[in-house]
Amino acid sequence: MEFTTEINDSLKLKQISSGLKFGTDALLLAAFIRRMPTKDAVEYGAGSGVISLLLAVRNKFRAVTAVEIQPEYAALIRKNAEENGLDGKVSAVCGDIREYRTEADVIFSNPPYMKATSGYRNTDDGKFIARHEVCGDIGDFCASAARNLKYGGLFYVVYRPDRLTDLLTALRENRLEPKRILFAAATAAHAPSLVLIEAKKGAAPGAKLLPLLCLTKPDGSDTDEMKRIYETGDYTDD
Repeated sequence: MEFTTEINDSLKLKQISSGLKFGTDALLLAAFIRRMPTKDAVEYGAGSGVISLLLAVRNKFRAVTAVEIQPEYAALIRKNAEENGLDGKVSAVCGDIREYRTEADVIFSNPPYMKATSGYRNTDDGKFIARHEVCGDIGDFCASAARNLKYGGLFYVVYRPDRLTDLLTALRENRLEPKRILFAAATAAHAPSLVLIEAKKGAAPGAKLLPLLCLTKPDGSDTDEMKRIYETGDYTDD
């Protein structure tokens, strides 16, 4: 069963009731990705297509191809693109990122965070595949990005800090050098719950660690930086 929610940028997003829902990780990744309006981008593991849609409506790229292994979600991406008037900018491919072949300027992903054998086994296959590494682990995502990016191309990923070592290892093993690293936390008093990384194919070592992004103030209201992200769709570190 599907339901529709109006989200940022007045997008009307159809989601599958039993599936994974639009969350802060997707919103932050869409904001963290740099604006490159003359370039094309590819999303790995697109789900409902929300990140691709946000980037398209903000004109961050010329076009976005959303790759999704689950047929029902690939169809949902096409429906979401069409109903938001973005079918000319967002296209969907039903396929496995481990086998996918292209030549891209930018690839981005909000990949499964949990190992296939860890955590609760959700009864909904779609949610289980979205959360667990049953259709490729972080090494597979990085290897595919390295294979399909042009030299100097950018790979963006949002991940869990408790698996940061796995992510950094997979990036370097695949010649994807981290250039910008951003941790996000609920408040300054909380440990980070998300890490976002921009990596460049073939680049020399050397990363910029950005200031901690706090989502809310102690009273529960949005921080000024989060207000800017909601209003502009961009995270700025200049």
